[in-house]
Amino acid sequence: MAILGVGLIGGSVARALKKGELCSHIVGYGRSRANLDAAIRLGVVDSIEKSAKAACKGADLVVLATPVETFKPLVTEIASALEPGAIVIDAGSIKGELVREIESMMPSGVRFIGCHPIAGSERSGVHASTDTLFEGALCIITPTGKTDSRALDMVSLLWESFGCMVESMDPDEHDRVYSAVSHFPHLVAYAIVNAASEEVVGSLKYAGSGFKDTTRIAMSPAELWKNICIMNRSNVSGMVGRLIDELKQMKKMLDSADGKGLYEAFNRAAETRREIGD
Repeated sequence: MAILGVGLIGGSVARALKKGELCSHIVGYGRSRANLDAAIRLGVVDSIEKSAKAACKGADLVVLATPVETFKPLVTEIASALEPGAIVIDAGSIKGELVREIESMMPSGVRFIGCHPIAGSERSGVHASTDTLFEGALCIITPTGKTDSRALDMVSLLWESFGCMVESMDPDEHDRVYSAVSHFPHLVAYAIVNAASEEVVGSLKYAGSGFKDTTRIAMSPAELWKNICIMNRSNVSGMVGRLIDELKQMKKMLDSADGKGLYEAFNRAAETRREIGD
């Protein structure tokens, strides 16, 4: 198996594979030699390679666990090293057209399955990886009309062996859904921190658990989330517009001291939020 990007997700995939004794040899590739050296030292991977192409030579399974904007260049690099029968999966949070483009780049006999494990942390790097990261997590798989059914079954079983609950979703629908529940909330968390810190200078030292819980994801890597938001910009922009409408309504309620309206808006949100649990 080859893992391209031995960070939180890629490293956790490797650890889960080793825990389940599902792979005889794991090769790692990544941009940071220090991170790769740590992956060897920690026993997360068995060997490392200086190029993605070399890492994929002879691999039965390849995991794209680098930032999503690197997927197509990586696939271009590794295509000639992929052997018939190999399966390529990703762990990115963008699907849509990207899935179809990568699928079309696969050599004959090589299957691609888009995957999105809903697991993570504001921490990054191989030191943050664990063999239990995916236990109880949802993993969205995004097949297309060209997806090989046997490969789809194998990949589903793989994620299930890690403890995931697996669900299939259309790639475009995936991006609409996750713009609302992931990409957009990250953008909002960054905006809240910026707004609070710039409007009332020095206020953040007084922040309690409510502010910290609300904005925890603003500690996520800015480069990663910038690229995700840009790649899904149409859906995320739509959500920003929807939030602006919601905020304008609440501003009117504030300006007119409409407590009843605010209560109804707050209570509707509270009831909706309770439905998804902690």
